[in-house]
Amino acid sequence: MRMVDIIAKKRDGNTLTKEEIDFFVNGYTKGEVPDYQASALLMAIFYNDMTPEESADLTMAMVESGDQINLADIEGIKVDKHSTGGVGDTTTLVLAPLVAALDVPVAKMSGRGLGHTGGTIDKLEALDGFHVELSQDDFVNLVNKDKLAVIGQSGNLTPADKKIYALRDVTATVNSIPLIASSIMSKKIAAGADAIVLDVKVGDGAFMKTEEDAVALAEAMVQIGNNVGRRTMAIISSMEEPLGYAVGNANEVREAIDTLKGEGPEDLTELSLTLASQMVVVGGKAETIEEARTMLEEVIKNGKALEKFKAFVKNQGGDDSLVDHPENLAQAKYHIDVVATESGFIESIDAENVGVAASILGAGRQTKDDEIDLAVGIIHKKKVGDKVNKGDVLAVLEANTDSVDDVVKRVQDSYHYGKDEVHTKLIKRIITA
Repeated sequence: MRMVDIIAKKRDGNTLTKEEIDFFVNGYTKGEVPDYQASALLMAIFYNDMTPEESADLTMAMVESGDQINLADIEGIKVDKHSTGGVGDTTTLVLAPLVAALDVPVAKMSGRGLGHTGGTIDKLEALDGFHVELSQDDFVNLVNKDKLAVIGQSGNLTPADKKIYALRDVTATVNSIPLIASSIMSKKIAAGADAIVLDVKVGDGAFMKTEEDAVALAEAMVQIGNNVGRRTMAIISSMEEPLGYAVGNANEVREAIDTLKGEGPEDLTELSLTLASQMVVVGGKAETIEEARTMLEEVIKNGKALEKFKAFVKNQGGDDSLVDHPENLAQAKYHIDVVATESGFIESIDAENVGVAASILGAGRQTKDDEIDLAVGIIHKKKVGDKVNKGDVLAVLEANTDSVDDVVKRVQDSYHYGKDEVHTKLIKRIITA
């Protein structure tokens, strides 16, 4: 088998076999296929797309290139959730204990944030002492005991994906639906889940800017998951404004705790319950979405979801007293108002710009080695659809420096106004097999 023949085949719009895809992935991972040939194949895929079967074969080739997490010793159907990334997206901290409170095992592998989106592990580390460095045995035992544990991503998980993604990044082939879908799903499948619920964000603050592209990505990932034996479904959700009111690590933990008490923002609560309901159904604990939602609302009302979060924090070394007293989480030194520059109804809030602003304050990373300030962030006071007058407080910057004029301006510029009240739809679509 020759790499040049595989390139030519895909260049001409033909379908690659599993053996040809395996040859490429294995060869490139081992350094036997040079960058220039890999680049040529990626560009051919970019222009000619892939069939669902090709995408599944590419995904599994990347899965098999490195470690795979074995969750066979965990009782029950293991359900994972993945978000394509957003601003203020604290759903994992809410839905994981919610679902676990109904005895659906959540054995989750999470990552850190980079750029304008936050990482689940960074948020959890706002709880003093919390750690994700668990042995495989400890991880399995915690999930069997309390139905919930989170570990960091393995260094040798899907090495082929890491290498291929780095090449895509410098060859203008990132924005390819089959390549994006295979990249995401390879990591989820290698992490060992039996079922996967996907939250595909769409809007200014998301990777996918249009609903058409978000649906295409969601459908591709759902097809891949089901083609390789993982029950998979997706929700398309709006990222036309930050989710909830809080942006920043400690801020988002406080908001997650409020939500588990039944006192959280309407949009964060709704999205968490929607995703969690799907997880409970695919986890085999409810027959219908309506039944699952009723069960989830009950564990919020009776306090079991919050108790599950406390046990989770304690099990992984965190200070669980912070769950009862979230006011003791890290606090920033300065609180600076951001005021409206005009009057009207808020039409949209540029979530990506808000995420960048929070990152400049220190809540996120520009490079993977940057240190995060867990205390800083932004608390929004207004949402899309609200009426404001010039001079009203739109948001409060929580900073550890008072030299933030550029950040104030950036947040002000993120708000867009109109003369009429607007309404946004949070859940755009649900996609199943």
